[in-house]
Amino acid sequence: DIRTDSVTGAVSAGVPLDLTFNVSRVANNACTPLTGAYLDVWHTAAAGVYSDVAGAGAGRRFLRGYQITDAAGVARFTTIYPGWYPGRTVHVHVTVHVGGNVVHTGQLYFPDPLTDAVFKRAPYSRRPSRSTRNAADSVYRNGGRRSTLKLTRSGTGYVGSIVMGVQR
Repeated sequence: DIRTDSVTGAVSAGVPLDLTFNVSRVANNACTPLTGAYLDVWHTAAAGVYSDVAGAGAGRRFLRGYQITDAAGVARFTTIYPGWYPGRTVHVHVTVHVGGNVVHTGQLYFPDPLTDAVFKRAPYSRRPSRSTRNAADSVYRNGGRRSTLKLTRSGTGYVGSIVMGVQR
């Protein structure tokens, strides 16, 4: 659960989001679950602020965390639907480490129609409409469609999952 600020104890407000990563090692045209991979995940709060950087999030640590993949290559995070900031579409950062080496750095994206619906809810609705949709985002245009999460409704929030193949 990465919703709680480890410095202040405050819980980030937003629509609940559970993320599941299924990580596999790709070798010789085959995929096998990658046990013991270190997944580092971070994203903005509903207000579009990152923790642990200059500005409003400086000196705080929220919506950042890591998990180690289990025997099935799975890592799970409990978080909130990310916010936005000018010039970028809604996204989650992810880095995969294996044996101390970074084997993947990327971003995960959300379908625009779902983001539109989420952003009509509080606390997202307190901000003006987002300025950048997926198709206009410079990073998304370079392969973001393949990194778009599959999301389903779960209670008041969503469950998202993605299968990631990495090479060591």
